[in-house]
Amino acid sequence: MTLSFPASRANAYTGSPLDRAGHHREDADWIARAFDGPDTLFAPVWRARSLMRGLESGAPEAVLLGGDAARPLHDLGGPWAFLGLLEQRPVFALDVSHEDNPPIPEDAGAFTDLRQVAGLLPAGEASVLAHARGLMHWRVKHRFCGVCGGRCEPRSAGHAMTCTNCGAQHFPRTDPAVIMLVVRGDRCLLGHNLRFPTPMYSTLAGFVEPGESLEEAVRREVMEEAGIAVGQVVYHSSQPWPFPSSIMLGFHAEGLTEEIHIDREELRDARWFSKRELHEHKELGFGLPRVDSIARRLIEDWLHA
Repeated sequence: MTLSFPASRANAYTGSPLDRAGHHREDADWIARAFDGPDTLFAPVWRARSLMRGLESGAPEAVLLGGDAARPLHDLGGPWAFLGLLEQRPVFALDVSHEDNPPIPEDAGAFTDLRQVAGLLPAGEASVLAHARGLMHWRVKHRFCGVCGGRCEPRSAGHAMTCTNCGAQHFPRTDPAVIMLVVRGDRCLLGHNLRFPTPMYSTLAGFVEPGESLEEAVRREVMEEAGIAVGQVVYHSSQPWPFPSSIMLGFHAEGLTEEIHIDREELRDARWFSKRELHEHKELGFGLPRVDSIARRLIEDWLHA
């Protein structure tokens, strides 16, 4: 069996317009000037939410604040990090979660959960907001050293933390997770996770364990969750998923066996679905993954192959 269902388009949260300009991170003078510069833009993050407007009209757009509009947030003194350059303008992420009501301009919109609207945002904007959200989550959660418990201070323009006690360095965490559509003949395997609030079926997924290849992780997770043996594993695409700190590595996989044995601690149900059933999923009373997810992309690219 040959699995040939290539990615048909870019995934959500990819395609950033930023030049990350990593060479500036160790230049403290340049970073200080950029942070206070009149042309600098800030992507504020408040309690894991991003600033957007246009929500009421169904056409949301990211809001980056600069100049006088950014000054009140800038002066709050929250964690920050240099994200890169947008057409030569410095862009910083800025966390304002310690404020109950951050002072934003009236026309700046509102802080919104990125996952609710990512599929509607213009290309690249979701990537910038996801970048800011993921980095600020790490900054807020890693104020103390995991080695000795000492207080950490930011370095490298917010991309590293150094312990003031033992000197240990800490860097942003990204957790690799495999996500796979298992295909057998003209059917695919989908599961209904215990966490899903509605009758929705999605691809199987799980975190990569230490000392494990991606292909091994795919085979292990499918066997653990559904009892299906997997043969060929073919890479599809990847997707940053900073909710809070994952990178999703997408695959199509060959199902070698058919009888399903569910891990009841992970899944309520798992089934083989035909293409017709997936095309008619609404009429049949179940949902598919959200449109901004790589899970949906894996399904759609197989469905329309």
